Amino acid sequence: MTLFVPFDGSELAEAALVRAAEFGVVFEEDVLAVSVIPDGNVDYARSRGWLGPDESFDRDAVVATLHSQVTDLCPSADFRHKFVDRYAPAGTIASRVRSLAQSEDASMVFVGSENAGHVVSTVSSVGRGVAADDSYDVVIVRHRRPAKVARLRNASPHRSPKSDFYLPE
Repeated sequence: MTLFVPFDGSELAEAALVRAAEFGVVFEEDVLAVSVIPDGNVDYARSRGWLGPDESFDRDAVVATLHSQVTDLCPSADFRHKFVDRYAPAGTIASRVRSLAQSEDASMVFVGSENAGHVVSTVSSVGRGVAADDSYDVVIVRHRRPAKVARLRNASPHRSPKSDFYLPE
């Protein structure tokens, strides 16, 4: 079983990753962060901080940025990435995340979302599509800065780092 985190590099995705890592310590389960990237979509990449204002789209640079964020927060986490079409229709990223969660035998999915809380169907973007699947439990993380981020980063007993490279598709 795996604790699965859709990861786009946002503060809420970082918070979700930290929460998953905390659960991973308690439940002795692996944590997997997964990024789904619209290939060649410069605007999308810039809006998420994957590229600087003058940088052109570089698959390796985008993946390296996301991978670094994951390992900085949770060195023991595994990281995977998938590319979708640059102009993928709405719901494609959520669909791909849901499919990956199922194929990785996720026991819990940790989703960072600001507007969750009243009804799961109000979760925007990837969250709603991922939360709709009943093959795993969903943890919705709404707070950007969990109090234990620094403590987890510096004192986790599961601090054995993964390699500093990633495997491209």
